[in-house]
Amino acid sequence: MIRTIGFPGRYIQGPGAINQLPGLLAEFASKSPVIVMDDIVRGAAGERILAPLSQAGIMAKVLRFPGECSVQAIADLSKEIDPAKHDFIIAFGGGKTIDATKGVAKAHRLSLLIVPTIASNDSPTSRLIVLYDQQHRVAAVDILTRNPDIVLVDSNIIAQAPARFFAAGMGDALSKKFEAAQCHLAGGKNFFGTPSLSTARLLATTCYETILEFGLSALDRIRRTGTPDEHVERVIEATVLLSGLGFESGGLSISHALTRGLTAHPAISQMLHGELVAFGSIVQLIAEDRPAAEVVAHARFCHQAQLPVTLAQLGAENATAADLLTIGTLTMSAPYIGNIHPAANAARLADCIQRADIIGRRLLSAN
Repeated sequence: MIRTIGFPGRYIQGPGAINQLPGLLAEFASKSPVIVMDDIVRGAAGERILAPLSQAGIMAKVLRFPGECSVQAIADLSKEIDPAKHDFIIAFGGGKTIDATKGVAKAHRLSLLIVPTIASNDSPTSRLIVLYDQQHRVAAVDILTRNPDIVLVDSNIIAQAPARFFAAGMGDALSKKFEAAQCHLAGGKNFFGTPSLSTARLLATTCYETILEFGLSALDRIRRTGTPDEHVERVIEATVLLSGLGFESGGLSISHALTRGLTAHPAISQMLHGELVAFGSIVQLIAEDRPAAEVVAHARFCHQAQLPVTLAQLGAENATAADLLTIGTLTMSAPYIGNIHPAANAARLADCIQRADIIGRRLLSAN
């Protein structure tokens, strides 16, 4: 049986890593790179990427990311590329900026370098492009022909971002151990269209264990100082690299399938991806029929990490039974919803969401 695992061409992480950018572009013989970033990132950290390039005599063209990764946004950005001139594209920002840049790279077959400014999800290392509609709902997923050429993670930049993003990255990563395991047990496929190698599942498990060991202390460090230490570095490695490799080569299950349904709710759609996945991971453990004590322990860690554990914290305090059934029904459209045992259906998902909410409310009332 053929099994596949994928990796970015190179992964670089550490304080001040962005200063390596000119040398990396020189390795690829890039003379005219393009940088995609939104207005917020450009105002807050634009000089962090433009200054080292300018000092090296590299004048990069900057494209303005409008804020939503949609088919139209990618098409509009792609029109600003001159294939005869531009030879490298750089994503500088969060997950949606990264995914939109992947779309432009695919359209023009450009070399791709990812520089995340937050560690809120694991999009930097993967080939996936998550597309949204204008109502901020997940609409489709496209795929690059190869993983990004370089992922450059400056931990100084990551540590200076709001702590909420750092916590969301942990929420996105915590699910991968359970999702990869369920995909394997169900005979599901990863995002290369094959069963997973044991290496991918090992990486997903290591990701989970790393966050349990270092996550809370790293989050406290971010909140207190906004500077990285070894614990912060370990968690960044887990949330960006290990999580990315774990999901793409290991496969997904309910935790991520639920984002299809959750983002269709107007209030919930405003939450960060990792926050939705964190709540989804509680739902998944319930759907797996795991012991109550294990589910509660996982939910408690999510709560300690400032992640949402109730529907109210997701903005849906008044969600009705009909709302939950709608979320369950839409979740069933996700291609990896079959990677779960016992099998899922809309009504069962709605029940598991309600049970997760009850557990979360009990945790909050106990504090």
